[in-house]
Amino acid sequence: MTSVVTVDGVELRGVVEPRFEAVLSKEALAFVARLQREFGETRSALLQRRAERQAELDAGVRPDFLAETRHVREGDWRVAPVPVDLQDRRVEITGPVDRKMMINAFNSGARAFMADLEDSLSPTWTNLLEGHVNLTDAIERTISFENPDGRTYRLGERVATLLVRPRGWHLPEKHVLVDGQPMSASLFDFGLHVFHNARRLLDRGSGPYFYLPKLESHLEARLWNDVFLFAQDNLGIPRGSIKATVLIETILAAFEMDEILYELQEHSAGLNAGRWDYIFSAIKKFRNRPDFLLPDRAQVTMTVPFMRAYTELLVKTCHRRGAHAMGGMAAFIPSRRDRQVNEVALARVREDKQRESGDGFDGTWVAHPDLVPVAREVFDEALGERANQVDKQREDVQVAPGDLLDFHIPGGEVTEAGVRNNVSVAILYLESWLRGVGAAAIYNLMEDAATAEISRSQTWQWLKRGVRLKGGETLTRDLVLRLQQEELEKIRQAVGEETYSGGRFEEATRLFEQVALAEAFVEFLTLPAYDILER
Repeated sequence: MTSVVTVDGVELRGVVEPRFEAVLSKEALAFVARLQREFGETRSALLQRRAERQAELDAGVRPDFLAETRHVREGDWRVAPVPVDLQDRRVEITGPVDRKMMINAFNSGARAFMADLEDSLSPTWTNLLEGHVNLTDAIERTISFENPDGRTYRLGERVATLLVRPRGWHLPEKHVLVDGQPMSASLFDFGLHVFHNARRLLDRGSGPYFYLPKLESHLEARLWNDVFLFAQDNLGIPRGSIKATVLIETILAAFEMDEILYELQEHSAGLNAGRWDYIFSAIKKFRNRPDFLLPDRAQVTMTVPFMRAYTELLVKTCHRRGAHAMGGMAAFIPSRRDRQVNEVALARVREDKQRESGDGFDGTWVAHPDLVPVAREVFDEALGERANQVDKQREDVQVAPGDLLDFHIPGGEVTEAGVRNNVSVAILYLESWLRGVGAAAIYNLMEDAATAEISRSQTWQWLKRGVRLKGGETLTRDLVLRLQQEELEKIRQAVGEETYSGGRFEEATRLFEQVALAEAFVEFLTLPAYDILER
C-alpha cells in the first residue's frame, strides 16, 4: 500500500493505479471531503442513536409508531413525481459493479438495474474503483468485456435504467482519511458517482438514481436528503434531480415508512421490501428478548405473520403517497444441469411474484438474467399497459404495531439441517467475500452479505437460547463446532484439495466463529471482515 496526500486534509491509503486517476481526481476528492466534513458529525450521532435504541429494546421497550410524527402519518401529502424512466419498474435486476455482470444486467430485459456497491460487492479498494470506472463507461456506452474464450460483451440497443446502491451509514472507507479519520463509505460511494455522472445522466435524459440501504429511522433519511440538497447545489444541477428508493430492510424502519417518504419527498422514488436484511434485522434487534425465536431460515417465508404485515403496510404506505412499492429478491440461480431443480424453483419464483403483484407491488427484484422472463410475465399480466399500479390503494390493509412484531411461525422448528446450512452458507460466503467476490452462487441461490448475516445471527441466537433441536439435542458451542468441522470436510471434498488450500477457508472459519459463537453480538459481520480484507 502507498499513502499519498492529494488534497488538503485528505489521505489516500490505497494504491492509485493510472486507470483510477480520473475517478480520484483532486476535484472529486475535494467534493467527497466536503461531504464528509459537512455531514460526518450528524452521521456519527445517528449511529450512536442506533446503539441507544438497541439498549431500549434490550430493556423491554416495544417499537411503536412515533407519537411525535403522528401529523406526518395522518397528513395529506404526496411525494414528487418520478421521471419517465422510473415510471415502469416492473422487473429490476441487481448485481455488483463487475464489468461483465453489469453488461449482462443492462442487456437482461429488466426495466432497471441496481448496480450494487453494497451487499453483493466485496469492498476491496480495487473492486470499488473499478466499479466507478465501469459506471461511467456504462453511462457513456463504451463499456465492453472480452472473455478469455474470445467472446465479447457490449451493451445492446435498449438497456435497463441505472440505479446505484452505496454502502450503508454504518460502514467506513478505510482507504480514505479526511482530517485523520476514515470517511463514511456511504458518502464516498455516493459522492464519487454523483460527482462524475450526475450531469452525464441528466444530459442523456435520465438522472442520478439511488437505492439507500440499512436505514433505521426517518432521521437517517433526513440526513440523506440533506446530502442530496448539498450535492445538487454544489454541482449546479437542479434540486430534485436525485431520486432515491429506500430499502425497508430493518424492522425499526418499518414503523417509520411514512416519515421516511416524507423526509425524501422531493427526492423519493419509493420503498423496497428488502426481505433478507429485514429478517436479519429482526433477529439482531430482538436477540436478547426471551420471547423471540425464529426457526430455520427456510421456514421464515414471505407469508409468515410479521413478513406479511410488513409488506402489505409497505404497499399501502407507498401508494397512499404516490410512491412506487418494489418487491423483494428472487435469489434462485438456475441450474445448467438439473431441469427438475429449475422447474421446482421457477414455480416458487412465479408464485412469489404473483403474490407480490396481487398485493399491489409495482415491480420486483431478481438476481439472475434467466429470472427476468418469468418475473416480467407475471407483472405484465398484472399491469397490462399500465406502467405501475400506484392507484391500487390497499385501503383494506390495517396493520397495528403488534402485527409487525408477530413472530410466531406455526410449526416452526430448529433442526440440525438448519444449523448445518447456516454454518455452511456463512463460511462459503465469507470465504468468497474475503477473496473479493461479494455475490456468490451457493446451493443454487445467489447469496450476499444479507443472507450470510441471517445464517450467523440465527446460529448466535440459537446458541444464546440453548435451543433444543428437532430430535431433542440441545444446541451447544461444542455441537456447532462439530457440525462446522463436518461441513468443512464436505466443502473440501466438493471443491477439491487444491482449491480449498488455495482459498481463504481458514480465515472464513475463524471469522464465522467470531460473529456467530462469541459472547457479545457483532452488529454487522462486514465490520470485522473488512478489517482483514486485503490484509
